[in-house]
Order: sequence, then C-alpha cells, then structure tokens
Amino acid sequence: MSQSKTRLEVRDLVTIGVFGVIYFVCMFAVGMMGVVPILYLLYPMVFGVVGGPIVLLFMAKVQKPWALVIFGMITPIIMFLFGHTLLVPGVALVTMLVAEGIRRIGKYRSLRYNMLAYVVMATILCSSLLQMLVMKARYLQLTEAEMGREYTEALEKLISVRNMGLVYLGAVLGGIVGALLGRKLLKKHFEKAGIV
Repeated sequence: MSQSKTRLEVRDLVTIGVFGVIYFVCMFAVGMMGVVPILYLLYPMVFGVVGGPIVLLFMAKVQKPWALVIFGMITPIIMFLFGHTLLVPGVALVTMLVAEGIRRIGKYRSLRYNMLAYVVMATILCSSLLQMLVMKARYLQLTEAEMGREYTEALEKLISVRNMGLVYLGAVLGGIVGALLGRKLLKKHFEKAGIV
C-alpha cells in the first residue's frame, strides 16, 4: 500500500465513529440479557454472533492500519467511563493489538484474516467478567451499587476460573459464528471492496 492509502483520513475516522456507535448500541441491547446472572455468562458468546456482521462490514469499509484498534477501543473506554475497572480497556488494548497484527498479516484485504481478527476481538467482552476474578472486591462493590446485593451474590456464585474458561470459549465460538454469518450476509459487499 502506498503511504497515502495507509493513513487514516477524516472520512475513515467518521466511519470508525459511526460503526463504533452502532456496535456499542447493539452491545448494550444484547447486554440487557445480563440482568439475569446466569445469562450474563452467555453474553460474550451471544454478542460474538451479533457483532460479526457489524465488524466485518467495518473492516471492509476501512482497510487501513490501526482502524480496528481505534474502533475496538471505543466500547472498552466507554465501559471504563461508566464504572468498569481499568482491566477492561487494558485487556482490550492487548486483544486489539493481536487482532490488528492478524489483520496486518492479511494486508487488511484478506477475508480469512479479517474473520480471524474478529474472532480474537470477540473475546473483549470477557474482560467484563474477568474483573470478578482479578479485582473481585472492587467489581463486587461496583456491581452491588448498580444491580443490588441479591444480583451481586448470584453473580459471585457463578464466577469461577472454570466458568471463566467457558465464557472465553463461548466468546470464541460466538466470534466464529458471527464471522461466518458476517461473511454470508456481506458477500456482495466484500466482492465489491476487493476482499478475497
């Protein structure tokens, strides 16, 4: 890619912002299932499926370095601003750098590498629950203030290292299904954008 084609332009930043808002609104809507503690464990998997078409369309529209990192950090930063711990944006940054590296290997135009990058990105929401293991006291305090004692106690009983592994596995499986769904729904758009 030439230098002018690899730099993010204002138009790209606007696209990142628009897709970031769409992604966040969908994440919030799917996140409503988390009002039932047991369903909160399924949230990363379910959103992995829902988010696939959105993120793959975004990657088809902005095929430039660092676009996915910026896009992927919008939601974790908003989550932090709304009371989550620094663990959420910290884990998200590492995850997004891995996803960016995968995309870079495919030169930003490979559907296969874009799909794999999305599967990695789909694990970001697991960091919300990971807080319960790594920063338990702080997370319980935040959750109790927002959702009440009964909810917090029910959620605390569900969070374990074993269950966290299952949450990550679910997110990966949801990401795979979401990537496949995105590929199927957006096939014409990918052909038009020259993504192989």
